Amino acid sequence: MENNNQKISLGFTNQQFEPGVHICQIFNDDDERHGALVNYIVSGLQTGENAACFSEKETETTLSEGFFKNGITYKQVEKSGEFTLSKTAEVYFDGGTFDPERMLNLLKEFYENSIKENRSGARVIGEMLPEIVNIPGGSRLMEYEAKVSLLLRQYPINAVCQYDARLFDGSAILDILKVHPYMIVRGSVVHNPFFMQPEEYLAKNNCK
Repeated sequence: MENNNQKISLGFTNQQFEPGVHICQIFNDDDERHGALVNYIVSGLQTGENAACFSEKETETTLSEGFFKNGITYKQVEKSGEFTLSKTAEVYFDGGTFDPERMLNLLKEFYENSIKENRSGARVIGEMLPEIVNIPGGSRLMEYEAKVSLLLRQYPINAVCQYDARLFDGSAILDILKVHPYMIVRGSVVHNPFFMQPEEYLAKNNCK
């Protein structure tokens, strides 16, 4: 499934990208996290994309003001299905396990359904929880992130993965950087110098 090569905004700066961008945001405070999340979602909704957010911290109350400032009514986009908000644990740890294949299928279906609804595309943003290290299947998180980059070549969802630098150690942060081609630095999206092509990463780590 090919994208139409139309450049899009991700809401962070006036930068333009082809759809199918996979970004990590490693943040140090909740204002930074929340501001990026709102800008990213609003930008997608304004250009006709469906948007989904996976967060334990965001609620209708925390998002409504930012939406309203940009001419978007939370209740309206929620009712229409243009925007969905879910708890991270409910999405990523369904059934008490982390299953990369299930998550990849969810992303694929989200994109396909968005196109069927004549939306211009789809974007997701989710904050990973440190509890994943204790979840069955959690050791496959980086495998999953690498496979997301492969999936987006065919199903060009825009994906931002948020990680709290206060909750993940240095080794984990380095692994996170290896599997995301882009990163957010001081509000701008930049090419990630630590990134490994997914085929290389998966082969090196003996992932199927």
